[in-house]
Parts: sequence; structure tokens; C-alpha cells
Amino acid sequence: MSITKNVKETKAVGKYIRLSPHKVRRVLDQIRGRKYQEALIILEFMPYRVCSYIKQILESAAANAEHNDGLNKSELFISKAFADKGPTLKRFQPRAQGRAFPIHKPTCHITLCVSEL
Repeated sequence: MSITKNVKETKAVGKYIRLSPHKVRRVLDQIRGRKYQEALIILEFMPYRVCSYIKQILESAAANAEHNDGLNKSELFISKAFADKGPTLKRFQPRAQGRAFPIHKPTCHITLCVSEL
């Protein structure tokens, strides 16, 4: 018999973001399981373009938790963080002798879930 604690989990999703999911995951791995304030500091000083998008989604998840569920921002931690593959934009680059070279521009959906400690 397992005892499950009734923990409120609040999420925020960023969809169709023009970033590679592979590059997003390496940043999400750094902040998963950390406290909200600690994750914000990490994202502020990481040198990747991804961080600004993730920071915005994290702040949205914290605002959702505070406004919708009445949770305290100082007691939040990131319980789930993942990036799924979105649709790929397909473009063509003209090349020599009339050829066309395909370019694939990936998109991703970022999901962040926060819950109280």
C-alpha cells in the first residue's frame, strides 16, 4: 500500500518555439528538480539563446501556481521539464547549377511543471 500525497502541480507550455528540441533539453536537464529562484538564477547566467524562452515559460508557470492554485513562489520547485518535437518548417536554399538544397527548421513545445516543496 502506497501513500500518495496530494500535491498540486501547475504547468505552463510554450508551443511552436523556433528552437531545436535537442538544444532545449540540455538546458532543461540543468534546472529540472531545482527550486524556482535557483532555476531563475541559472537561466539568467547561462550563455544559450534557449534560456530566455525557458525563463519566460518558468515565470508563467510560477504565476499560474500563485494565481490559480494559491501557492507561494518561494516554495516552488520544478517537478517536470521536457521538450517535445514540434512541426518542422521545410525550406529550400538555391545551390549551384540550378539545384535546390533542403533546409529543415525545427520547432519544439516546452512544458514546465512546478509544485510546492
